[in-house]
Amino acid sequence: MAELQRLFEAIVNGDAKAALALTQQAVAENVPAGDIISGYMIPAMDEVGQKFECEDYFVPELLLSGRAMKGALEVLRPLLAAAGAEPTGRVVIGTVKGDLHDIGKNLVASMLEGGGFEVHDLGADVSPERFIEAAATHKADIVALSALLTVTMPAMRTTVDAFKTAGVRDSVKIIVGGAPVTSSFAKEIGADGFSDSASAAVNLARGLLKAG
Repeated sequence: MAELQRLFEAIVNGDAKAALALTQQAVAENVPAGDIISGYMIPAMDEVGQKFECEDYFVPELLLSGRAMKGALEVLRPLLAAAGAEPTGRVVIGTVKGDLHDIGKNLVASMLEGGGFEVHDLGADVSPERFIEAAATHKADIVALSALLTVTMPAMRTTVDAFKTAGVRDSVKIIVGGAPVTSSFAKEIGADGFSDSASAAVNLARGLLKAG
């Protein structure tokens, strides 16, 4: 298990090469994929989130740790699929229509994936119809909407309303975030939650799923 502790450290330190090699070694030694993820990878990303909250880490460190985690996770995906392992939850995420910014959204997607969620990233400039279609296709528990511009915030309301019109609003939790977005705005448009950081988004998503 000393080697797997090194995997934890590699992800926290953003060392993608070491994280990949240590994961491959663990798989070769028949360590269950679920044990690797729940015992070392998720705790590592939680540690990264805490460092970010304490301002010991900033966006570059989050990106490096997220890249290290994603590379290691690619090795484990086939094993998880073969074992029929269930993720913490399923998330569809994207930047709303009219907004082409995706750095914040990418950070949230990485942190959610590191937190054990199955994440389907639709990219930027995503229409309400695409969010609805993807949520149905992937059986999403949560739909995460991002906006970086004040002028694209109304697209969040449009998307929430589209879920209502389609009759599927009650089947998913909708969370919102982005530089201009506030908790009061989230309540105003009928979203289920708001997060002002990538690490907080993971806790929000976990809390919503526990609440049912």
